[in-house]
Amino acid sequence: MRTKTKKSTERIPPMEVSGGAEIKVVRSSRRSRSISAYREHGSIVIQVPAHLSNSKIQEVIPEMVEKVLAREAREKISDNDLFARAKTLLARYLPEFQVDAASVKWRNMDERWGSCTTVDRTIRISSRLNGSPDYVLDYILVHELIHLEIPDHGENFHALLARYERSDLANSYLEGYEAGARGQ
Repeated sequence: MRTKTKKSTERIPPMEVSGGAEIKVVRSSRRSRSISAYREHGSIVIQVPAHLSNSKIQEVIPEMVEKVLAREAREKISDNDLFARAKTLLARYLPEFQVDAASVKWRNMDERWGSCTTVDRTIRISSRLNGSPDYVLDYILVHELIHLEIPDHGENFHALLARYERSDLANSYLEGYEAGARGQ
């Protein structure tokens, strides 16, 4: 005989991190450790163990919302959107650049996160990043945009890349992704 699961739902007003969507936190007595999130009727639903403290819930909300948005982004970021995003990043982080990318496209690449061909000004981004957090994709785009003018990874390159304020966080994510892919 199945025991009835006790659930309670708390509605949280839209937050900046949620893109304006209402957030519903569902406490479940059946959950002991796992936390999950998904979109339902426009709201972002986060399911948590019933015993989780309010402060811990507030701590995990941004991360879980970002996971939902990243999952949705996998389906939404087209080559055109990627190109527009690169143009925005170029204007923000590298406004003095005299050269612009001719194209920015997703490509199946297993060995690299991105590549740039300076002759025809094309940038290719690994499709493995489609759906990653925005700050990771932006980091790789800025990295490849810099290569439009600076082909190597010398001091000038790193000085420009340092303008992107979430470089360290993006590097940590990519290192973790690589370690996970290697099974470490």
